[in-house]
Amino acid sequence: MPALVASDLDRTLIYSAAALALTMPDARAPRLLCVEVHESKPLSYMTETAAQLLTDLGDAAVFVPTTTRTRKQYQRINLPGPEPTYAICANGGHLLVDGVSDPDWHAQVTARLADQCAPLAEVREHLLRAADPVWVRKHRVADDLFAYLVVERELLDEDWVKELAVWAENRGWTVSLQGRKIYAVPKPLTKSAAMREVARRTGADLTLAAGDSLLDTDLLLAADQGWRPGHGELADTGFTAPSIRVLPDRGVLAGERILREFLGAVGGA
Repeated sequence: MPALVASDLDRTLIYSAAALALTMPDARAPRLLCVEVHESKPLSYMTETAAQLLTDLGDAAVFVPTTTRTRKQYQRINLPGPEPTYAICANGGHLLVDGVSDPDWHAQVTARLADQCAPLAEVREHLLRAADPVWVRKHRVADDLFAYLVVERELLDEDWVKELAVWAENRGWTVSLQGRKIYAVPKPLTKSAAMREVARRTGADLTLAAGDSLLDTDLLLAADQGWRPGHGELADTGFTAPSIRVLPDRGVLAGERILREFLGAVGGA
């Protein structure tokens, strides 16, 4: 029976230049591979060693990229190794099979959201009305499933984020602050539900996961074994559980370490 590895991407396996955390002397910095280009500019990286580890992992297990990114944002990424058969986008709102969103899965998700939480339009209207233009740079809706703001983090009122979280909680939504983005996501929209669906389809008898943000919490808890790096929202809050291994590594080297852990768990290293 195959092992299934569902891993978050941004700040877990791939890193922007600002998130690399290259704290070693320049001469000892790892060689980097660019895995995402946007508007003709390099955007995301992993180490060359991590690229080889990911290639090995793709041969040893069912690797499922698992991200809050929209389908369009995910498809900019050019990961090394075998092309994944499955990918989870929009925080579980889309299950891609050979690059195409599964319409039955998406219909199930949208029906669940309509039944269990306030509509996206209400949340978006609140964000537009309540957010301060002083620190908001962009308002975005992702795949008609959730909303997020791009902000100037140094100007952001952190108490406002806490107040937003309380407001959202009462409407069946959750709030996550990741770097320069504030996400408002319906509670039933989860990575874990999509991971379970892929496990059902593939017959996987072992599920492994990694992630760094609050939106990865359900994914980590649903897996048989999970890992989180030493940076990100989960590290900031001290989140852990018996099935989750806390790694001290931070930045792009954490991505390398996570892939080594995955390979060790599936017997590929």
